[in-house]
Amino acid sequence: MSRDQVIGFSLLAVSVLVVAVYGWLVFATEYYLLVLKLTGFMAIAGVFTVLAWIGYTLATTPPPKPVEEIEKEIEAELKNLEGGFREEETTAGGPLRERES
Repeated sequence: MSRDQVIGFSLLAVSVLVVAVYGWLVFATEYYLLVLKLTGFMAIAGVFTVLAWIGYTLATTPPPKPVEEIEKEIEAELKNLEGGFREEETTAGGPLRERES
């Protein structure tokens, strides 16, 4: 049996056990109100913790550069590169030509 299968069967067994214990706590003990309150609180706290984290991330992350600014930077870089190729062509005595076979 592979390691992944062992982990998979372990997760399955633990999940079934947790569901059984939870069902017993809710339906067979006098602590059902406490269990339901804790479950509801944990669910709400989990959802709103994730929402708070998303809000914090959005609030503290700097906005991206506008597309127009990025396009201008790319155009300037391309012009610099083209200028460099033209200098090489003129200093080498003309444009580069492919070899004929």
